[in-house]
Amino acid sequence: MMPIAPEVLAALGRAVARPYYAEWSNDGGVTWTRCGLSAGSAQVTADRTADVRYTAQAELTGAPRGRSGINALTTSVRLWQGIQLPRRDPVFFAAGRYTVTRTGRGKPGTIPVELDGLEDDLRAASFPVARTVGPGRARALVEQLVGEALPGTPVSWRPGINPDTAVPAIAAATDRWGVLSSGTDATGAGTGIATALAGEIWVDARGVVCVGPVPSLADPVVWRIGRGLGGALIEPTPEDTRDGLANVWVVSSDGGDGSPTIGPVFAWDNDPNSLTYAGPDPVGDPAAPQRLGLYGVRVRVQTYSSPLITTYPQGTQVAAAKLADSLGVQSTLTLTAACNPASEPGDLVEVETDPGVWEPHLLDSLSYTLGAASMSCTTRTTTRRL
Repeated sequence: MMPIAPEVLAALGRAVARPYYAEWSNDGGVTWTRCGLSAGSAQVTADRTADVRYTAQAELTGAPRGRSGINALTTSVRLWQGIQLPRRDPVFFAAGRYTVTRTGRGKPGTIPVELDGLEDDLRAASFPVARTVGPGRARALVEQLVGEALPGTPVSWRPGINPDTAVPAIAAATDRWGVLSSGTDATGAGTGIATALAGEIWVDARGVVCVGPVPSLADPVVWRIGRGLGGALIEPTPEDTRDGLANVWVVSSDGGDGSPTIGPVFAWDNDPNSLTYAGPDPVGDPAAPQRLGLYGVRVRVQTYSSPLITTYPQGTQVAAAKLADSLGVQSTLTLTAACNPASEPGDLVEVETDPGVWEPHLLDSLSYTLGAASMSCTTRTTTRRL
């Protein structure tokens, strides 16, 4: 979650206004010019499961069109959402930094735009020719690859990721984003630096490239969404699916250059109270569920291999991250009040799904209209039997 004062978070439902505005730039964000937005036109979606985390559409007002104004080649746009409490100045939160991917024709004085986060620029900036990246430290390689595509863009290394991890040489072909994120080579082996660090890479709402750990249900809770708590009422609409579910991960590494093979390293759901419990030891004792009468146990196995994994502890971290990201059932919650613009995909929140019943939920995606009082969230909740 973006920084927000506790008193503002607690009083979201008592906001007297939710002001908003936009800014545009044609020089890569060196200078910004403020402009307006047609009421109700700016819709923001932030999705942790998408390659481009923040996307939006809006109608800009008070801005010129064309080479010296809004265009789909050089223009960047920043959106801002504010919260104004009684007898206080509004507090503004970044609602995404974007590249204009399309402009349209709207009412006189408006410019409809479609907006994608800066990952779109990183994805488009493929290498002109195949190249080898590294060897080197993760920090130097990531910041070099980002700087080549987005000059001047900062990279933030979140706690839980070691930016000084050694990365061997990567035969990168032409896919820059694949090397940064979670790409694979022709054999299916992973070539993504962030994944090999047991993490993920994204561009946050401020336009900062971030490398951080995979969020899990063990993270600190940043927001409690209760029925009647500070006006943050919800109408939970559960929808369960097992798509993408895996309760056993097998991780290995073979650089193919004669260096020692790492793994296989295993991680599985070993919580007997979990709906996705894989048994006491699905690797060393796969017959245990039958012998112990655990007839509800089902094993769902996924594998991952990457030559970027160079130590056994690193393989253990990657396996744990893969497991954390693949456990959980999917549930959709519609927040009927108190849109929280400080929320970010990956936040862990507690939700009062029934009176007096609180569940941890990971925010996988959220969407809202600038100026609106509510937002919609897609969450991944616990697999424990509550």
